Amino acid sequence: MEILENEPMSRHTSFKVGGPAKFFAKVENTSELVEVYRKAQESGLPSFLLGKGTNLLVSDKGFDGYIIQLGKSFSEIEILEGGKIRAGAATPLARLARTSITQGLEGMHKLAGIPGSLGGAIYMNAGAYGQEIGNTCVEVVSADSAGALHTRTAAECKFSYRHSLFQELNAMPPSVAEKCAGSCKNHAEVVLSATFQLMPAASLGKTTAQAVPRTAADLEREMQECMEKRRKSQPLSMPNAGSTFKRLAAGAADTPTQIAPGYYIEQAGLKGYRIGGAEVSQVHANFIVNAGNATASDIKTLSEFVQNAVFEKFGIKLQREIILLGKF
Repeated sequence: MEILENEPMSRHTSFKVGGPAKFFAKVENTSELVEVYRKAQESGLPSFLLGKGTNLLVSDKGFDGYIIQLGKSFSEIEILEGGKIRAGAATPLARLARTSITQGLEGMHKLAGIPGSLGGAIYMNAGAYGQEIGNTCVEVVSADSAGALHTRTAAECKFSYRHSLFQELNAMPPSVAEKCAGSCKNHAEVVLSATFQLMPAASLGKTTAQAVPRTAADLEREMQECMEKRRKSQPLSMPNAGSTFKRLAAGAADTPTQIAPGYYIEQAGLKGYRIGGAEVSQVHANFIVNAGNATASDIKTLSEFVQNAVFEKFGIKLQREIILLGKF
C-alpha cells in the first residue's frame, strides 16, 4: 500500500485545482482499505473515498485527513453468462461501456463519454442520453470500515436521479464541503464492484415481423453519435467537473417544463461570466470551467454567484451536482 503525505489534489481532480491531502492512500484490497480506515480513526482524522475526481472540488486549503483511492486490482471486468457483466469499482466507466459494446450487449453503451469511475457512477447514479447506471445494475458489493462485505440488489441501492443509498450511508454532516475539520464521519461503505444485466443487441427488435435485430455495430454507431454530441455541446478542452447543477424538477412559472439549469443560467446573461480564473462556459452554461489559473475558491464563489443570480431572476434554486471537499 502506498501512502503519500501532502499530496496536491490538483493532480487528482478534473478541475486541476485543490490543495494538499494530509494523506493520500491507494489500496489494492479490502485489508488495506480497513487499515487506512483504522489509521484515520486512531488519528481522529476524516477520510474520503476518491474515484477519478471528475465530480469534485477540493478546497485550496486541501483536506486534513485521508484521501483513499482504489487501485488497479479493483478495475477488472468479468463477462458472465446470460448478458451479465461484473466490474470493479475502479474501472473507468468509459472502458466498461465500450466492453459492453464489444460483447454486443445493450444498456450502457451511451455512458461511454462519462469520464468517472464505476464506483463514482454507482454513488451518483450517473447517466447520459437516457441511460443511467442504475437502470441495468442488479447487484452492488460494498465494504464498511470494519471490512465487512455487503451485497445489495439494485432496489436496495435506492437509485434515483443522481442519487443512491451510498450517498445516505456516507453522508458527512451537514455537508462534505464546509464542515470537514476533523469532525466528519468516515465513509460508512465503499463500493467495491457491481454487476449489470444487459440485453444482447441481436435479440432486440424481434417482436414484430418487420423488426431488424440490432448489432454491435449499431451500438457503436449510437455511442459515437453521443460522443459527437458531447464534443459539440460541452467544453471538453477546458478543465471542468461536468454539470455544475442538477437537473430541475420543474422550471419557472413561464417555462414550467424547462428543466435544464443551463437554460436559466444563459437567460440570466451569465455565459462567459468570470470570477478570477473560473468561467461560466461559453459552450454550455451549466459548466463552470477553469479558464486559466482558477482557484477552488474562484469556482465555488462563481457557482454561488450563479445560484443567486438565477434565484433573483427566476425564483429557482439551483442545487450543485459537484461535491465540495475541505474547508472553504
